[in-house]
Amino acid sequence: MTNLPADSGGLPGAGDVRASDVDRERVADVLRQAAGEGRVTMEELEQRITAVYSAKTYAELEPLIRDLPAPGLSPQSPAPSAASGPPMLRPSRFAISIMGGFHRGDTWAVARGLTAIAVMGGGKIDLREAQFTNGRTSITAFALMGGIEIVTPEEAYVDVRGIGIMGGVSHAARGPGRPGGPVVTVRAVALMGGVKVRRARRAGRKGSKPKPGEPGQLSQAASDGQPEQQPG
Repeated sequence: MTNLPADSGGLPGAGDVRASDVDRERVADVLRQAAGEGRVTMEELEQRITAVYSAKTYAELEPLIRDLPAPGLSPQSPAPSAASGPPMLRPSRFAISIMGGFHRGDTWAVARGLTAIAVMGGGKIDLREAQFTNGRTSITAFALMGGIEIVTPEEAYVDVRGIGIMGGVSHAARGPGRPGGPVVTVRAVALMGGVKVRRARRAGRKGSKPKPGEPGQLSQAASDGQPEQQPG
């Protein structure tokens, strides 16, 4: 399918139009979503994302998502007037910590595709009060000598797939939720670290306890590699 304007399309020479930062972010979102769905590998994602941010024209961006199911993209139109509806929170697409920590929680907006990276650090993504895009999100998590904790609402459908190398990826939260609940997909790689996914009741509900079988901490292998850091 055609994801960006073609030179032969209704917009002559559109392939040579200079791409904006917004255009590059839109293409990067398509790639991150594809990685979350298993359409591209982590290695391919890294290579394509690098090419996205170095692209200068639509002609350079189009081949990067040509083989992916994505909505058509065109030169960015002016943003709609704020009077057309109530203001919305800007979706968060990245959560990165390097020898530090990050925290996404309380009332916030999570993008359809979120990339979380912890290198010699830690982070927590709490989705219980988050605003979802179309009721779903796909999280690509990478932990190197660090830890990432992802907390989902009890009613969410959760799919976790990942691999731990001298570390661990918790799959205990996998499973169906309740009708109307959000869909959370996690694709994780833990190298001498850990990625933990668990369910929890929404804030304010009494008696909130982990369900039987949920891990209380990262795997021993992950803990031995690097203790998970809780952001201050």
